[in-house]
Amino acid sequence: MVKVLKSGFYSTIQDLGRIGYQHFGVPYSGVMDGYSASMANAILGNDKNAAAIEMTMTGATLQFNCNTNICISGADMSPQINSNKIELNKIISVKVGDVLSFGRLNYGFRSYLAVSDGFKTKVVMNSRSMYKNITNQVILYKNDELPISNSVVNSIKHASIKVNTNHFTSKIIEVFKGPEFDFLAVEQQEQLFSKLFKISKENNRMAYQLEDILANSLKPIITSSVLPGTVQLTPFGKLIILMRDCQTTGGYPRILQLKDTSIDVLAQKFNGQNINFKLVKH
Repeated sequence: MVKVLKSGFYSTIQDLGRIGYQHFGVPYSGVMDGYSASMANAILGNDKNAAAIEMTMTGATLQFNCNTNICISGADMSPQINSNKIELNKIISVKVGDVLSFGRLNYGFRSYLAVSDGFKTKVVMNSRSMYKNITNQVILYKNDELPISNSVVNSIKHASIKVNTNHFTSKIIEVFKGPEFDFLAVEQQEQLFSKLFKISKENNRMAYQLEDILANSLKPIITSSVLPGTVQLTPFGKLIILMRDCQTTGGYPRILQLKDTSIDVLAQKFNGQNINFKLVKH
């Protein structure tokens, strides 16, 4: 078991998501930054869909009540074991009674804690990903106890893996044309790709809103399918980028669609930071 001593700002259990239930109105959910979560699991030799803890902006404090190996990837939140600094993207052995904590956020926005064989919380609709009205909990709370496998502690020294720093620093968000893109005026299309857009404080697992306005004369569309990464344009000119916990349908024009890797990049950004859309071919 792993006991939650402090939950952090917004910590959840996530895997790769809940696939195949969208026709019932169930969101995909899953890790916001698949690149980072997958790296942590790969370093440990886990199945790619092993559940991890996703921590947003601040880290949790966790006590391990069994031996295991862990790996932390994504945002650098200054992780420590028993107040001793540990490295990211490296196998770390923990023993019974060890306490993992986090400190200052140095870069990024979301950090991922993977353990050997993944967290063994309840599976609902083929996923352990937390989501309101689907799982019993939406976030982790103090005193939660999370089941994990008791693993043989790895005594071999492993070199850390070099991470692509562009994943955290790049402003470029690669996109495809959305279904309603061609209804935009040429000037609007040019503006989409020529200016920097600032992320607003309205950003979460459901969607990222942008502060800058794009003049809009498009009519609402008949409610249609949307996906994580769909960029909607509201009647007031607001751009909304849907994220992993987004709804399955929407009535705003879908002018762009993010590449999956760009959703990962965006997930590591927060309010006040700028992004630039870059159109790519299918």
